[in-house]
Amino acid sequence: MSMALVGMIAGMALGFAGYFGGFGAFLLVAALGAIGFVVGRFLEGDLELGDFFRTRTRDDRRR
Repeated sequence: MSMALVGMIAGMALGFAGYFGGFGAFLLVAALGAIGFVVGRFLEGDLELGDFFRTRTRDDRRR
């Protein structure tokens, strides 16, 4: 599935949630979608759990 199609489906889901459920439902769908995205990337192996908890050292800072 292309990223454009995934983006269109996500946008339609947020639109329906906002229209039928109000702003609270819109925020809930957006938050759950973000959580699902992170979990999906973790399960695919693109993210590691240590990426969220690793502290930065002086060498890791971006300039």
